Amino acid sequence: MSENENDSENGREHEKRPESPLRKELPDEVPAVAPAPEPVAGPDPEAGLTGRRRLVQGLWPPRVSRAQLIVAVLLFGLGFGLAVQVASNSDSDSALRGARQEDLVRILDELDDRTQRLEDEKTGLEKQRQELQSSSDQAAEARRQTAEKERQLGILAGTVAAQGPGITMTVDDPKGTVQADMLLDAIQELRAAGAEAIQVNGVRVIAGTYLADSGKSVSVDGNKITQPFVFKVIGKPQDLEPALNIPGGVVQTLEKEQATVSVERSAKIVVDALRPAKQPDYARSSSQ
Repeated sequence: MSENENDSENGREHEKRPESPLRKELPDEVPAVAPAPEPVAGPDPEAGLTGRRRLVQGLWPPRVSRAQLIVAVLLFGLGFGLAVQVASNSDSDSALRGARQEDLVRILDELDDRTQRLEDEKTGLEKQRQELQSSSDQAAEARRQTAEKERQLGILAGTVAAQGPGITMTVDDPKGTVQADMLLDAIQELRAAGAEAIQVNGVRVIAGTYLADSGKSVSVDGNKITQPFVFKVIGKPQDLEPALNIPGGVVQTLEKEQATVSVERSAKIVVDALRPAKQPDYARSSSQ
């Protein structure tokens, strides 16, 4: 038998052979899947950054929290206040640096006079205490000091007239440029220089006096006064006049407003404008 016949015969036997039952239970073969190519690693975006550029990227854009914003506002307010204070002190220092030598000497003399007045007041109070302690009739001495104190308080309250040495300051304001705050500065400067009684155009100035602009004029405690404004002041003339003429003081400020200011010393100034004694509504003496 030839080889071709044997092969055909084997093929027919293979076709006639029954298929194994285990073959049917096996799943079909899954074709092998080729592995996916690994991604090629690209260049690191931060690899080429310098330290400075990383710092800039970390700071910008800013990420501000609410607490940081509040702290920033508080620091800004503190810095602004310090700047204003430094500027104010610089202005005062520059004004003194630009003053003449005789003006500086006059300012120092005024400060010395104020110190001396405080020392005299302290000495007077100590003397009163010693008199009360050493007096044989302490009740009579206490009454005398009480009457003297009542007279002094009456002068300060404007309920009694007063006379003594002092000055008269006249402010002529034909253009009506002088305002209430300028006259108030004059009163405050006179008080700081030791004024004991002040009267402006027939109106007594006391601790609670207020000034306000009233059209082209000024009102003192609601009483309208017109120029010229005449200040009658009782006190030590040697202290009152220099206090008004210090550099950048009352006289220079009024003259910048084109007002004319004259100050005259006098051995006797009469302050006779009176205020009614005001009875307190609620306050009572603690000794009652």
